[in-house]
Amino acid sequence: MVRHGDQIAALPMFWDRKGGLQVLMVTSRDTGRWVMPKGWEMDGKKPWAAAAIEALEEAGAKGRIGRVQIGSYVYGKVLEDGTVLPCNVRVYPMLVEKLKRNWKERNQRKRKWFSPAVAARRVHEPELADLLRTLAEGTFAALDLKRIVAAA
Repeated sequence: MVRHGDQIAALPMFWDRKGGLQVLMVTSRDTGRWVMPKGWEMDGKKPWAAAAIEALEEAGAKGRIGRVQIGSYVYGKVLEDGTVLPCNVRVYPMLVEKLKRNWKERNQRKRKWFSPAVAARRVHEPELADLLRTLAEGTFAALDLKRIVAAA
């Protein structure tokens, strides 16, 4: 029997004054690698709503979350017993309207804004890097991302 996990992630973002896309990344609690705010699906919550909760808890980010995923990636989550569980992560865009100074996991994580190109170089998961590079290359037009989030 093949075991796998389903997770959701928010990609908090904003456009700077020059029109450049910036994405908010956080460090993982266990390894300190740069990742998106993500977590397990939540009973009774739509996936995009659960992603918004993760963004608030892990990064202190509040804003408008898109209800349409912009991509997904697979990574190996190391469990407490040392086994590796393949996880499929669905990614939802979030237009950040407020960053809280105090948030649930602020003592456990760092957060930092990156351009998608720089974020792609900082992450360790190849498929996540591909998704970020796609954003950096403009394959997702800024207008399309704004429209997706605005529709929320």
